[in-house]
Amino acid sequence: MAVSTTDLAERLAETHDLSKTQAKTIVENILGAIADAASKGEEINLNGFGKFKVRHAPARDGRNPSTGATIKIAASKKLVFQPAKALKDTVNGTR
Repeated sequence: MAVSTTDLAERLAETHDLSKTQAKTIVENILGAIADAASKGEEINLNGFGKFKVRHAPARDGRNPSTGATIKIAASKKLVFQPAKALKDTVNGTR
């Protein structure tokens, strides 16, 4: 089951006695700030949760799976997430 931004906003609203609209605005602003920082190539560090980093993926050759033909894959930027130890422990049930 996936958790949506609406689900996050509802949890935030319940926990902090906010309206759903206020909570959704907060969630959208946080996600927007993360996206903004990532688009500038900045590292986003959320203590106890993890880090978002932008990594450069160089251009490379690949294969079209249906035809087997060689294709060029352009260089790109990848957003990667590295979870903090506390989050890993929570997910694995050791915390």
